[in-house]
Amino acid sequence: MNDREQKMAEDLVSIFEKVLVAEEKSLQKGYFNNNLSLAEMHTLDAIGPYESRTMTETAQILGITVGTLTVSVDRLVKKGFVLRRRDDDDRRVVRISLTRDGKLAARMHGKFHKVLAKHILEPYNEQEQELLAGLVSEINDYMSTQVARYDNNNELRQTAKAVAKDVRRRKNDD
Repeated sequence: MNDREQKMAEDLVSIFEKVLVAEEKSLQKGYFNNNLSLAEMHTLDAIGPYESRTMTETAQILGITVGTLTVSVDRLVKKGFVLRRRDDDDRRVVRISLTRDGKLAARMHGKFHKVLAKHILEPYNEQEQELLAGLVSEINDYMSTQVARYDNNNELRQTAKAVAKDVRRRKNDD
């Protein structure tokens, strides 16, 4: 890894960690003062402010199991942020939706992200903003492909084998 790649890797990790810390601190200091964790807030975002969703749909959005989601939803129901009900057409299906407080929390969290983006873009002119937004979009697309690769365990094993083979090849080349 060259110096530029090393610096980029360090900066990406640092940005990721700082965004999480800033989100967590904004939750602690905000209107809901410590009543919601960051994971719970992301669950509210995944449920969404409008139509109810099934547990399965929401778990897929979050990339977690329905069992894991159930634990989070149980807490959010007790805290008054989520409503849970059986589907009218199929009683086996559980639908979840946000309460008034849940919608408010999701809106406030969305505002955090909008303010963050605004402050990052603000110092740049229109052309630079367009370039930066495009670069961030490309990074997002790349990360989406990486996540998709790891969703398939067989492909993950193939990827690990390919990495090991590449490392062995590099050692042999040296």
